[in-house]
Amino acid sequence: MKYTRLTKEQFEELHPEFINYLAAQGVDADLWTKIKATDAQKADHHLDQFSDIVWANVLKEVKYLEHFSASQIFMFEFGAEKMKLIAIRVTNKPDVDLTTKEGYQWLREHLLDDDVEVFTSDKDYQKNRHEDAFKIIEQGGNVTKGELYQYFDKLFFSEDE
Repeated sequence: MKYTRLTKEQFEELHPEFINYLAAQGVDADLWTKIKATDAQKADHHLDQFSDIVWANVLKEVKYLEHFSASQIFMFEFGAEKMKLIAIRVTNKPDVDLTTKEGYQWLREHLLDDDVEVFTSDKDYQKNRHEDAFKIIEQGGNVTKGELYQYFDKLFFSEDE
């Protein structure tokens, strides 16, 4: 397995797609019931293979990821050759939690304070684009449309034309 097995909830949400996958494998409903009851290894193989297909399709489309913690925000842009990071860190403010509405509002009002650090970096992919994105997702990153990344990129790093 290249990625990770989908959760029960994800399988339930993707039930029609899983049925189509099984049909493409020559497995109808009766055979699937029999496989689940008599050949756990083969059932696991189908679940894992379908999960990898879903993850590969999701990761192919990922352009932006965000990861919030109490004191930091990491925003990633995935390009063809490398990923770019914009990170924001709040220092000396243990009462500020960026994962809350109040904490995020505090950041908006104090973005230029000395207690807020903003930095960026570029990084070549360690393995490949998909696996590096998946690793961030496993650590709590969320796929986004990139509005926050683009906002901070324009605010802090884009040069005036």
